[in-house]
Amino acid sequence: MIDRLLRRPTRPRGPRLLFATDIHGSERCFRKFLNAASLYKVDYLIMGGDITGKMLVPILRRADGSFECKYGGVEYEDLSESAVADLIKRIRGFGHYTVTVDADELARMQIKEHQDRVFHEVVHKSIEDWVALAEERLRGTGIRCFMAPGNDDFLSIDSAITSSSYVEFAENRLLQLDETHEMITTGYSNPTPWDTERELPEEELRKRIDEMAKPVKNFQNLVAVLHAPPYGSGLDNAPKLSASLELTLNAGGVEMAPVGSTAVREFIETAQPLLGLHGHVHEGRGTTMIGRTLCLNPGSSYTEGILSAALIELGDGCVLSHQFVSG
Repeated sequence: MIDRLLRRPTRPRGPRLLFATDIHGSERCFRKFLNAASLYKVDYLIMGGDITGKMLVPILRRADGSFECKYGGVEYEDLSESAVADLIKRIRGFGHYTVTVDADELARMQIKEHQDRVFHEVVHKSIEDWVALAEERLRGTGIRCFMAPGNDDFLSIDSAITSSSYVEFAENRLLQLDETHEMITTGYSNPTPWDTERELPEEELRKRIDEMAKPVKNFQNLVAVLHAPPYGSGLDNAPKLSASLELTLNAGGVEMAPVGSTAVREFIETAQPLLGLHGHVHEGRGTTMIGRTLCLNPGSSYTEGILSAALIELGDGCVLSHQFVSG
């Protein structure tokens, strides 16, 4: 009797989700993302934007059958096929892509239009491979996996996700997670200095979010996956850039400034969803409350091959627990 009285009562476990974002093509981070499903016993995996990388590295196949490559300031010469395989693995771990070419193709790669076409093809194929890997690892587990491109991702990768019969394309959709919780998602951001493919003026971004949210049954149980953090939330502080896109310095070092979205902030202030999941600003790791809404940005350390994520347990009208995880 005494033992029973001292034992802490247990509560039923709520649905658990793992949210990661801004892995920018890192093969290491994506595999860790999939492995985290069983490690943390989650019900939902959410990859929330800026999935793809930004650099294509050519590897030259020489006439004698050996290979050479320049990467990270290092010139690799006389590489065997096994050495090339190791190098490709290293490059993909950092989120960059490779293409193996002969001398003629390397010369063609100097033409920007051809280089852009090859880059788009390589990036599209990488997402197809990731989707296939997710299907292989997760099918039959009962875990739902959602992916949404971010502002840095080509529009052309959407078909690589939508073609999956398992991975769910979340962009611009209202999705039912369980009987209680719904989710809306967009990877579009407010304008950036880099003029990426998925940017909208603030008023258009607000309209996009509002249209998605129109059919929401209960905002108190809504998960809002909005790539851009709310403006001035502390989750959106990034290095301030000059007109020439150079870092701005002050007495304390690099000057920081909010770069988030006023549209996202206004939506959260007005709708008061249960949870806001954000990314976009790698330095913005943290949490904040906007009214009753818990907003999270897990940040990103993809260049080090580290997966930064948020593990969240949902309740009815409340967040039962949340924590940042990395590894």
